[in-house]
Amino acid sequence: MEIKEIHTFLKGDLEQVEAQIAASLKSDVALLESLNKSLRERPGKMLRSMLALLMAGALGKVNDSTVRYAAAIELLHNATLFHDDVVDGATLRRGRPTVAALLNPRAAVLIGDFWLVRCVSLVLEARVEPEKVLRRFAATLSHLAEGELRQMELAGLGTTTREDYFRIVYGKTASLFVTAAVSAAISVQAPEPLCKAAETFAARLGTAFQIKDDIFDYASDVALGKPAGIDLREQKITLPLLCALESVSESEEKAVREKVARISDRPELEAEVRAFVKEHDGVGRATEVMNRYLDQALECLEAFPPSARKDYLTALTHYVGDRQI
Repeated sequence: MEIKEIHTFLKGDLEQVEAQIAASLKSDVALLESLNKSLRERPGKMLRSMLALLMAGALGKVNDSTVRYAAAIELLHNATLFHDDVVDGATLRRGRPTVAALLNPRAAVLIGDFWLVRCVSLVLEARVEPEKVLRRFAATLSHLAEGELRQMELAGLGTTTREDYFRIVYGKTASLFVTAAVSAAISVQAPEPLCKAAETFAARLGTAFQIKDDIFDYASDVALGKPAGIDLREQKITLPLLCALESVSESEEKAVREKVARISDRPELEAEVRAFVKEHDGVGRATEVMNRYLDQALECLEAFPPSARKDYLTALTHYVGDRQI
């Protein structure tokens, strides 16, 4: 199933989410109002908002609190992207210039801060368990920062292990999926066992999503709207390389890790590491791991009552594995 079909199914709910976002970002600062309007014109897939709306509908009935939490998730996600673009020095996002490139890094940070504040306001204005959900959002912000800093700490050392990798993935990606799903479940006052199933589902789905992104980084023919190969150039060891390393001797693993640690001084080593990953089918092995996470996510849905929204959660899970961008 194409993502457009899920968008069409959720059209009415997504329009409410977009209206909440637009209303929450209103400002009498002309520059900020103009930038917010421009940024809202390229909203991306709204994958995390769709996850929240599908989850709420699968476990109850979408309500005003659901919509507010889904809108807040979108604000939080985009705020972190504005900040990430500054940290990474990125000039493109979704195929278009970043705010940092169009204006300057300072403006991007301030806009990200503004979106974060409005995210918090949306959560606090909800009727169903706003304080409980806000604690979730706060924990996610902590996970996001810690995940990025852990990855930054390990980049260049060449020592990243599987355990390190999956801790980073949960922090920088899966935690936001979890907050989207759990806040939605809370919004419809789902029973605790179903909230737990929603949490586990989202954690598995978010992990698979990041693995797919890391696989893309080793592709040369994928139109991502941003350059491929950035992770390795930044000396980040992700799952495709880890899988390749696990298939060789300790001495060969050590030699490859040393190459990763020297890429900043010797950029030509990047091509050698990429060739190593290809030779040892790192992408294929990482794809197998991703598919296991997707299967585990689908198993979690077995606890949900039958519904169209449950079926679309299944479709969303397949989309994460099949997507080409």
